[in-house]
Amino acid sequence: MNKKVKEIPTIALIGAGSRGYGAYGRIIKNRNDVKIVAVAEPDGTRRSKIAIENNIPENMQFNSWEELLSKDRLADGVIITTLDRMHVQPTIAAIEKGYYVLLEKPIAPTPEEVAKLLNVVEDRKGKVMIGHVLRYSDFFQKIKELIDSKIIGNLIGIDHEENVGFWHFAHSFVRGRSRKVDISSPSILAKSCHDMDILYWLVGTKCKEISSFGELSYFKKENQPKGATERCIDCPVEIESKCPYSAKKIYLINYTDWPVSDISADLSYEGKIKALKEGPFGKCVYLCDNDVVDHQISNMTFENGVKVSFTMTAFTDKITRTIRVFGSLGEIRGDFEKGEIEVINFANPIRNKYELNAYLINEGHGGGDVKLVEDFIEMMKGNKRLGRTEIRESAHSHFMAFAAEESRLNKKTVNINEYEKRYVNKGQE
Repeated sequence: MNKKVKEIPTIALIGAGSRGYGAYGRIIKNRNDVKIVAVAEPDGTRRSKIAIENNIPENMQFNSWEELLSKDRLADGVIITTLDRMHVQPTIAAIEKGYYVLLEKPIAPTPEEVAKLLNVVEDRKGKVMIGHVLRYSDFFQKIKELIDSKIIGNLIGIDHEENVGFWHFAHSFVRGRSRKVDISSPSILAKSCHDMDILYWLVGTKCKEISSFGELSYFKKENQPKGATERCIDCPVEIESKCPYSAKKIYLINYTDWPVSDISADLSYEGKIKALKEGPFGKCVYLCDNDVVDHQISNMTFENGVKVSFTMTAFTDKITRTIRVFGSLGEIRGDFEKGEIEVINFANPIRNKYELNAYLINEGHGGGDVKLVEDFIEMMKGNKRLGRTEIRESAHSHFMAFAAEESRLNKKTVNINEYEKRYVNKGQE
């Protein structure tokens, strides 16, 4: 049973990597209305770093989530940012201890595990939020406001693109932890459950059916340039200099935040060289063991008749999301990275343009990370809150992603309601 927090809420952090430390940890460190008091992280360097920055005593530092959650409750809430396949067990353990939980997306890599966690939340009346931060961004807040205002009339359809970016995809989905389905999840879940969630939220009703197409089209052995080597550090200069995916170009730069911070705990030049010689981030992108899709399109019909098309692609210069919203009386166009939204009214030649707060544009997920943390704080205090990403709400978009993958693999249109019931009912048996 979760207890309402009366004073400054305290947090136990499980996982101190790019999201745990680099996003949520940094946000909390700069606030005076919440405090990290315990950490579980197997990497000693990362654990020590966040412990020093937050004055966490040694007896509140743990090597694993099992150690931390074996203790009596150490804080009001817990933020869980472990690897995707390590989400469900610590979340269940935290619920049973009475923690408020902020769980990084995705909820779990399989529909069975999502259903299992949903059942535990219902049985124990747990309080669990999912890290679907895009709902909190000023950009998508404004898009939602414009749609709901009927400024473009009735919503007819949406065309949405996730432009992952060539080097980002190479880092995370070719060389990185999300490169294989069996160690992470399909890329439409690992990367694009954000987008499925946003589309579900913008449309305002559940998805009815989905069809999806895509494959691993480029990052494979047959596309390696002749004469290229297994590692970028050894590649002939005449080949490496022309390769946009060269690890030397991505990591051997005067920069130590993400994605460089992923490759090694030692971010000196020597440490980075060692990582490229020995670790997965130094491998040629054409010789990795990756198997996730690098270009995928999905078409959806929602219960209110709205039609949506979604494209996820690795092959873009810019890392951004772009959207076009089609209405009976007008159109909305937006670019997430630029923070620009344009509203076109068919009956009026004047175009309304919105340029969002430049500071928030450059913050994590367009300011969404900060506002998600704020909402989690309000949850722990028992105050009125935005409440946009509780697990019961977020699960549907996960089932949309799972159904898209089933459609892609089996080349058929999938009924989402039937698909979701198949797993949720199984979990309740």
